Amino acid sequence: MKSDRIRKFDASSTRRWRQRLLSWYDHNRRDLPWRRDRDPYRVWLSEIMLQQTRVSAVLEHYRRFLLRFPTVQKLAAARESSVLAAWSGLGYYRRARMMHAAAQAIVKQHGGKFPDGMTELRALPGIGRYTAAAISSIVFDAPTSVVDGNVERVLGRVFGAELAGEPLWQTADALLSPKRPGDFNQAMMELGAVVCLPRQPRCSICPVFSLCATRGVGESPRKLTRQKRRDIWYALDHRDSSVFLVQRPKRASLMPGMWELPEIPGSSATSQVSLTMRHSITVTDYTVRVMRGSVPIQSGGRWVTKARIPQLPLTGLARKILRQAQVI
Repeated sequence: MKSDRIRKFDASSTRRWRQRLLSWYDHNRRDLPWRRDRDPYRVWLSEIMLQQTRVSAVLEHYRRFLLRFPTVQKLAAARESSVLAAWSGLGYYRRARMMHAAAQAIVKQHGGKFPDGMTELRALPGIGRYTAAAISSIVFDAPTSVVDGNVERVLGRVFGAELAGEPLWQTADALLSPKRPGDFNQAMMELGAVVCLPRQPRCSICPVFSLCATRGVGESPRKLTRQKRRDIWYALDHRDSSVFLVQRPKRASLMPGMWELPEIPGSSATSQVSLTMRHSITVTDYTVRVMRGSVPIQSGGRWVTKARIPQLPLTGLARKILRQAQVI
């Protein structure tokens, strides 16, 4: 979809877009827990969790995280290791570290109250333009648009143009409902998430189909990223009620400070493999093989009781292995 001149809506079309989209959202929006009130802490938590993660994968993590840290004050007072343990399984752990730092800043600099301005929100760790706009519009009714991957796809199809950067945000601003900015932003994201899908848009049920330039056709196919394949081996040394785990270095570039099973060199003795699974991280597809048996004591390693394991910040893969091995 390329165009030297971006199609624009006139005032009448803009009104129809807002009315149809909001009416559809009012009757069809998913019942998600962070939509049941406008608590800034809960909205913020959902927005951070949903970055690069599907809604279905977030729901249970969201519930458990709130049970452990029900307020921004509780989160700020927690140890980082406890926050990472509660986040375990969601991946992209830098999000959790930034959340923890932002919670501490909210408590220390703002008395535990979320700031309502874009400038103050963006000054918090881990909060960029999109997240600040989402919080300020959904919670505080600020007339500011949001642009995520779903909104970008919707607008690209509607106007038949490849929009990016500031023109994309300006286009979203022009459509925004000034009376219901938070609901409108959520409606735009909802439309992209459940109707205007990446590969098979459901145009037959789209509430704004008649206003769309492309109507589901003409999208440039995205170049698929080739997955790298790698074999990786771990040792599972499980004695009585304890498991031997190792902690990643604090300065590691990937998942610093997280706990995992000790990695061991690859082996051809496949008969000793007790567990094999697949695991994907970004562009790497791992074949994971787990060997049961004793391992030499390693630097940074220790025996951990099964009762203590849930409180540790485990890597997602370590948690997956221990669950499948029925250790936890």
